[in-house]
Amino acid sequence: MTLLENVKLGVLAVAIVVGAAASSDAQGRPPMRQHTATESEPLRLVKATKNAGRNKVSISKKGTKRVITANGIPAHKVGRFPNSGNPNRIKAQNYSFTMPLSPQKTARSTQGRMGLFGVGVNGVPFDPGAAEFWRGNPRSGWQYEALGGAVPLGLDANYAHVQPTGAYHYHGLPVGLMQQLGWSRQAESPLIGYAADGFPIYAITATVNGRVTQMTSSYRLKSGSRTGNGPTGRHDGTFVQDYRYVAGAGKLDECNGAFVKTADYPQGTYAYFLTDSFPVIPRCHKGTPDPSFQKRRPR
Repeated sequence: MTLLENVKLGVLAVAIVVGAAASSDAQGRPPMRQHTATESEPLRLVKATKNAGRNKVSISKKGTKRVITANGIPAHKVGRFPNSGNPNRIKAQNYSFTMPLSPQKTARSTQGRMGLFGVGVNGVPFDPGAAEFWRGNPRSGWQYEALGGAVPLGLDANYAHVQPTGAYHYHGLPVGLMQQLGWSRQAESPLIGYAADGFPIYAITATVNGRVTQMTSSYRLKSGSRTGNGPTGRHDGTFVQDYRYVAGAGKLDECNGAFVKTADYPQGTYAYFLTDSFPVIPRCHKGTPDPSFQKRRPR
């Protein structure tokens, strides 16, 4: 069963105001916690039944740049925060992102754990990586996968939770936003957001050769068991490092992207896709991420 089917994603045609992005300091970085879990567990998502507040977001163009500002409060329903897996309460943020209107691909993809991947058109950031590591040590080489379930993160039905700063952010498919935008598996995805390098973000579907196509990930679980001085057990999705990229296994590249033509970009563009399976939210950029997406500790 896919992530969407787990929460029974429907199709709702609800108009929303688009835009948004996150300022660097507002997102922050939580302190490290000690964990020794080695097996994935089913996610226990908190039902999204609460109103977080008033959504404020603006998207504008200034010269060669797109400027997105927002308070980070989603217009869709959210889970109860604090909860047993997340002790933080949602608070309005002062977000501001800048990115190129005409992004360019670089020779090499940019891997980055220290920055947000991008931002939804509702002003809520995409931040796929969890700040959780084997025995609390980032140098261990084993990062817990946020959607692996081994470490309870208090995610709600939008696969989102809250930073200590009060910043609500997505670790997986933004179900409520997709519903509001009228997303459907039978249609080309609407624009979901923008990545830190300026390329657009869509969800799961695209039109390819005139047909609606499922844009699938090329990542697969490694076979066998983990080796070395780190965690034991089989590669089951507990850790990000349980997965590997297999070129051609799906329709997307190592950054979960592809060149497509869309209603927003009829001449074609490189675009990122959120997927049903790992990585769900891309973990690298094909262009140059703007510094405004970098996470820093709050002052």
